Amino acid sequence: MSVLSEIDDWPVGNASAALIRHGSLTTHGDVDRPFRLASITKLITSLAVLVACEEGTTTLETVTTDSGATVADLLCHAGGIAPDIPEVIAPPRLRRSYSTASFQILADHVADRSGIEFATYLREAVLDPAGMSSTSLEGTPGAGAIGTVSDMITLARCWSEPVLVSPQTLRLATTVQLPDLAGVLPGFGRQTPNPWGLGPEIRGTKNPHWTSHLNSESTFGHFGSSGTMLWTDPEADTTLIALSDRDFGPWAAAAWPKLSSGVLNA
Repeated sequence: MSVLSEIDDWPVGNASAALIRHGSLTTHGDVDRPFRLASITKLITSLAVLVACEEGTTTLETVTTDSGATVADLLCHAGGIAPDIPEVIAPPRLRRSYSTASFQILADHVADRSGIEFATYLREAVLDPAGMSSTSLEGTPGAGAIGTVSDMITLARCWSEPVLVSPQTLRLATTVQLPDLAGVLPGFGRQTPNPWGLGPEIRGTKNPHWTSHLNSESTFGHFGSSGTMLWTDPEADTTLIALSDRDFGPWAAAAWPKLSSGVLNA
């Protein structure tokens, strides 16, 4: 029996999962069922922004706010932007202020620079080239995508291999930016430090956390408030994806680390 069968005991209506370990794929549940991705959307939008940087549409150093926050600052939640509205609440690079609204600023910036509506840019730059035909942006660029486990397998590959952007860009994006910044990790409290890459959260030494204590510090990924999570541990050569239809809460804070430990122990 696959370790993924543990999701059958989760207090959710529906859940699907995938495990990629040393190149071998295992799935459980309906991998073609669409789920609200919530903040996993940020991993998709971040790829579109990185593509825009490589194409010359913008740069990581381009200033995007009157306060001086750059594209890179917004990608790593160091722009000093409020959580849910695109307003400046602090100087950039002062602390890790988690902000879904930052991704609306980024999307508007890419749309303005490219002359293409962001949802169209996202499809042309990321979804179509990657073959993520079951994923669509139905809401905000920071939390509004819908997708399947099958497409999240592809998304994870895009963050591990140079499918859409160069190896150099991937290495930079999955490397901690401004490593000394502290801040609150939603659902898990203040973390000092609170490492983040250019889009993905990076585990570091965070405790408590939604991955396992067995995950390496270089583990990167994201979870969503809709009950979704995706992480890749490059040291363990392992990716875990689990999507569900119950919003994040204490059940997920307990279930996700347990499943992650089971996967890494298997």
